[in-house]
Amino acid sequence: MFRLLLFLAIAGALAYCGATVPLGKRTFFGHVRAIWATEEVQELKRGVEEEAAPAVERVKRGVKAGIEAASGDGSGSGSGAGADAAVIAP
Repeated sequence: MFRLLLFLAIAGALAYCGATVPLGKRTFFGHVRAIWATEEVQELKRGVEEEAAPAVERVKRGVKAGIEAASGDGSGSGSGAGADAAVIAP
């Protein structure tokens, strides 16, 4: 219990300092926001989105197949293998 309270106090103090203590022209969070808005980071985000799109699509198909299998007849037999195959197959 004490460790949790200590962790919360430290996290709160860091958040407060990051939002209020100026480091040059900006606070820590202001610097992070300025870095996040640069063209290089925007290009990085676009690249990650393009590369991750196939994986995201496979996960979406797998979740959809799992939901369909779970909402099937309710017996749990027969439809499980199809759902697993949909998750693994690209």
